[in-house]
Amino acid sequence: MSFQVKRWWPAVVSATALLVAGCGGGSSSSSHSGSSASQSSSGASQSSSSAKGPISIGALTSITGTFAPWGLELRDGMQFAVNQINSAGGVNGRKLQLVVADDTSQPAAGITAFNRLTEQDHVVAAGGVIDSDVGVATAPVAERAHIPFFMEKAGAGNILTTNSRYTFRTCLPAAPEVAAAYVEYAHSRGLTRVGAIDADYAWGQSIGSGIQTAAAGISGLKTKVEVAPVTATNFSSYLRALSSFNPQIIMATGHPPGTPPIIVQSGALGLTAPVTGPDFPSSLIAKAVGKPAYGRYIDFKCMDVNSPGYQNLAQQFLKAYPQDHFFEDDALSGYAIVNLVADAVRKVGADPVKIAAYLHGNSFNIPGYAYPLKWTSWGELSDATLAIDLLTTGPAPAGLNTGGTWYLKQLYVTKPLTPYTP
Repeated sequence: MSFQVKRWWPAVVSATALLVAGCGGGSSSSSHSGSSASQSSSGASQSSSSAKGPISIGALTSITGTFAPWGLELRDGMQFAVNQINSAGGVNGRKLQLVVADDTSQPAAGITAFNRLTEQDHVVAAGGVIDSDVGVATAPVAERAHIPFFMEKAGAGNILTTNSRYTFRTCLPAAPEVAAAYVEYAHSRGLTRVGAIDADYAWGQSIGSGIQTAAAGISGLKTKVEVAPVTATNFSSYLRALSSFNPQIIMATGHPPGTPPIIVQSGALGLTAPVTGPDFPSSLIAKAVGKPAYGRYIDFKCMDVNSPGYQNLAQQFLKAYPQDHFFEDDALSGYAIVNLVADAVRKVGADPVKIAAYLHGNSFNIPGYAYPLKWTSWGELSDATLAIDLLTTGPAPAGLNTGGTWYLKQLYVTKPLTPYTP
């Protein structure tokens, strides 16, 4: 993601658990157990250059580390797609093989893992990066290697350059686009007062400036932005400063590690305005915050929870991975990455250079996505729209939540966002 919580996320989760315990909330979230740094889903890796051997695709993501809840979902979504395609006969008579590499949410580990995937496992493509620091470090390596490489939640603007040709975003747009999407939503609801708490670092500053820029073009829309340290866990003073402004919505998107305590503490101070997030896994918020989040927590997704395609896939996915509890957009993005590569291989073969060119030359409709996947020449999503969803108590439709009764209510789908230009 475009935010860095390596040092303080565990402390924030612990602090949030204590806060919500006193406010009727749930317990802190848990994740799957970790895995080895590199593993193959079907035994020893074979070169994808073999005309008859399996076609290897790399899952480079956070299996351990800060962003493991996101990365584990993405890995499962990729494996789900591999299993589905292989059950239908594979691609051009060849089976797919997922090779999983753990970047541990660390740039150096990401580079090492990428090199192993390409030089030893001979993947034709790799993807699933959550951490923006990892994306910034590994994207140039992928460009030099001419290997299609997919960002999932790594949204830092400097990951892509105007010369990028092998790096593709798949879910999270750049920060200015996210800010503009939330302002568009606020305006669509007739809101005139937008409050925000941003972290004092790159992502928070980008969200803050994006809010101001987007709001400046809307007559009558006022904003008030508070800036807090990234390590802050007590937001009472910032929320009191916002209270006099009487915000109709509180954007915590610019302070990702602070989002859970902001939800709880704002409610404790009598602020009832909805709070927006930075595309957290819904199951993570439901477990870490619980009751204070229901009916107030709004987040953006690249998935359309109302679409039959999403609901059908979610039911299938949760039968295979009930421990994941919910079909997050991370899992959907992983599913998309495998299907994109498989479609390219069917049409142009297993040459990574040809795969990248095919992706750039086509648009792809993935079931459950809120928009078709299509890219600018430098790999930015060219037709992205974001679904704005509210976390509710549910009940969830049958088979769509194995971890509770809560569900997402879609409030709004934005207009196509203007692609960020590096």
